[in-house]
Amino acid sequence: MGIFEPYRAIGYITTNVPFSVQRLGTETFVTVSVGKAWRTYNCAKLTLFLGGPQLPKKIRALASCKDFTIAAYGNDIGIFKRAHQVATWSRHQDKVNLLLVFGDHVLSVDIKGNLFIWSLRGDELNLEPVGHILLDDKFTPSCIMHPDTYLNKIIIGSQEGQLQLWNVNTKKKLFDFKGWNSSVCCCVASPALDVVAIGCSDGTIHVHNVRYDEEIVSFTHSMRGAVTALSFRTDGQPFLASGGSSGVISIWNLEKRRLQSVIREAHDGTIISLHFFANEPVLMSSSADNSIKMWIFDTTDGDARLLRFRSGHSAPPLCIRFYGNGRYILSAGQDRAFRLFSIIQEQQSRELSQRHVTKRAKKLRTREEEIKLKPVITFDFAEIRERDWCNVVTCHMDTPQAYVWRLQNFVIGEHILSPSADIQTPIKACAISACGNFAILGTNGGWIERFNLQSGISRGTYVDISESRQYAHDGEVVGIACDATNSSMISAGYNGDIKVWDFKGRELQSSWNVGKHIIKLVYHRTNGLLATVAEDMVIRLYDVVALRMVRKFEGHNDRITDLCFSDDGKWLLSSSMDGTLRVWDVILAKQIDAISVGIPITALSLSPLMDVLVTSHVDQNGIYLWVNQAMFSGVSKMDSYALGSQVRSVEMPTVASNGGANKEETLSAENVDAIHNAYTIPQLDKQMPNLITLSLLPRSQWQSLTNLDIIKVRNKPIEPPKKPEKAPFFLPSVPTLSGQILFEPNSEGTAGKDKENMKNKKGMPLSSHFILLLNSCAETKNFSAFTDYIKGLSPSDLDLELRILQIVDEDNLEKLDQRQPELQSIGILLDYLIHELSSRNNFELIQAVIKLFLKIHGETLRHHSLLQEKAKRLLEVQSTVWQRIDKMFQSARCMVTFLSNSQF
Repeated sequence: MGIFEPYRAIGYITTNVPFSVQRLGTETFVTVSVGKAWRTYNCAKLTLFLGGPQLPKKIRALASCKDFTIAAYGNDIGIFKRAHQVATWSRHQDKVNLLLVFGDHVLSVDIKGNLFIWSLRGDELNLEPVGHILLDDKFTPSCIMHPDTYLNKIIIGSQEGQLQLWNVNTKKKLFDFKGWNSSVCCCVASPALDVVAIGCSDGTIHVHNVRYDEEIVSFTHSMRGAVTALSFRTDGQPFLASGGSSGVISIWNLEKRRLQSVIREAHDGTIISLHFFANEPVLMSSSADNSIKMWIFDTTDGDARLLRFRSGHSAPPLCIRFYGNGRYILSAGQDRAFRLFSIIQEQQSRELSQRHVTKRAKKLRTREEEIKLKPVITFDFAEIRERDWCNVVTCHMDTPQAYVWRLQNFVIGEHILSPSADIQTPIKACAISACGNFAILGTNGGWIERFNLQSGISRGTYVDISESRQYAHDGEVVGIACDATNSSMISAGYNGDIKVWDFKGRELQSSWNVGKHIIKLVYHRTNGLLATVAEDMVIRLYDVVALRMVRKFEGHNDRITDLCFSDDGKWLLSSSMDGTLRVWDVILAKQIDAISVGIPITALSLSPLMDVLVTSHVDQNGIYLWVNQAMFSGVSKMDSYALGSQVRSVEMPTVASNGGANKEETLSAENVDAIHNAYTIPQLDKQMPNLITLSLLPRSQWQSLTNLDIIKVRNKPIEPPKKPEKAPFFLPSVPTLSGQILFEPNSEGTAGKDKENMKNKKGMPLSSHFILLLNSCAETKNFSAFTDYIKGLSPSDLDLELRILQIVDEDNLEKLDQRQPELQSIGILLDYLIHELSSRNNFELIQAVIKLFLKIHGETLRHHSLLQEKAKRLLEVQSTVWQRIDKMFQSARCMVTFLSNSQF
């Protein structure tokens, strides 16, 4: 088991498989394919309703019927009831391309022309087909449909351009349609009887009467490309919607036999599916651009407007960064989109607005893609100024300006940052200061300039006057970083020179040369370490203050694509085109884990809490999440969860999370023991000096120990329970001579229940187990088991355990024998509290236990000298530990007060 294990993939909405729409009651659901899994959305708001499991192969066709979802993958067909697979049909010998729900039957067609008929009747699904039809050799099926009112009949279209009418009951071909010498791509039934619409690969649409084999009307797309989707409007309007490979949706008027309207650039890719909702002016479309959109026809001119949509990147992301304390991910892709993804609720994911792109494109009569900004190559942000002004700056491919964004409103800012260099060159690097007031830009020509984010005004340039230059670097600026106090700024040039500048005075303080061409730079503000990547595939770490190299990491065999520090600065993560992700320990100066994925990583980012790693990959439109097992396993030794220098192969995260690693890999005995030990209660071998360790219990559990009396008073009933006038019908009663209602007692009785509640999980009374465990731990001088037992008790049970040791005869406390079991148990309990305070473990829990203990046994301690000595020892340990902690608190408080009052 390694440090990072696959969790799930986000950002996938749909693929190039047609969706399936089904109406259940008053709600409509759409099922889409997301690679090797399927998802069902509620069309009311396009919210995720259901997600299917991960399948071994990519889905090729989908269908839905009642509570069943049918998915064809490879040669098999899976039947799912809700999210669980209940059956698999495996009669096909070739890949299944088409599925059609036909009453209580399902028709499946493979690429070789084998059509199987499957039954969905009965409680238990039949795993064998009820019928089989073999199509002609020169007939390659491309679409299948059922004409309304045609009993047991289907129409199959082919890539050769012909159509055939079959009776699935008699398994006979009834008629051949010659076609139009063009491949049939789609075929749908119209609300009018005997009429179907057929879309061809040459861009023509034929509205055909299948009863008389006559063409009613035909249309031709103005843009070249195949007609890939068709749908008739069913709310009384004679409209037909068609979509093609150009991403345009055309609306045709069947009465006037002309084009009614066009939804230009409805999608960025080929339109896969179209569907008009029953008796509604709403059209749903899906495309290969990873989006689903709903259009409503409610304007005065009859044109459609976008109602709602779900979308992701239509091209692979280039840059990704965690934002908002690890709850969101900022992602910039090759599709010219700048997106914000939520890792908690995908419905909150959205694309940042570039201000009226659609309106500007219509006004200029050009494509939206040409209006959008070019792809982002790098960006930086500062969360501290999110509510004040723009807090994100982006650099775009081959663009000499940088753009600012305001994430509070999810929109591009008003200011455009343009460097004042004589020769305008593309901007290659950017950084935002820790205070969030300034943005520093570096260009391809070596120019570095600082801007104010609030006003967008230039605040000076950084020029190396020592060598009589007008620029900061000779060549391209590959990286810029600012420290945490706005005292210095670091820049790196492609030629290998790294320079440290005075942030305010813009003067060069120091510089050194790596000796190799630098391609990337990452700076950690807390520890002041600068990580650089050179063309020799070596990672070098520099101490910016000492101006010397402190670490050097080698191991990658191909170009390094991205670097990332952990938030505490102890780890450095790197990815390469060799397909590996490596984790380097900065303190130990060695590699602690390395994984190999099938697709190279292009960008990565680790969350501030270090619990989730996010990656993007070559030719993948999604974003992949990896969970940090070391954060949850409780293992303190590195060797127990990491493989060190060895590279282990790991599968990519999937859309449908199956819980991590490969299920098929065999585990050795050592791995089984490591995994078993990883999920036990953590026991730290070493504790950091002068610090305390908390129990990590819920706050209410240890706070309730000190407030039990208040809780009891608050929960005390206001009035005594009233005797019911009449027993409920479901309670058995016993007739009496007096007429008073008596209920039959339970077989166990209330006394049995009380005794049962006084027992722990092992069946032993609470007090007996408490005392026996305390005595045994005192003999071995190891109280860890006793601490675990206390953690498992509720506040009321722990209060009861301590009160059982209480001596009731308060008048004769001084005359009690020192050998009395209660006094011995109290003394051992004092030893336990002294031990736990000295080790500084479970600090907040022990403090609550001490307060409750002194409240119950305070009088007993006052009357016995032996217990008084132990109580004094407890007071000394408590004072010593708290003085250390309080001193650190006061030091941190003074530092924060000083920094908050300082002006930078």
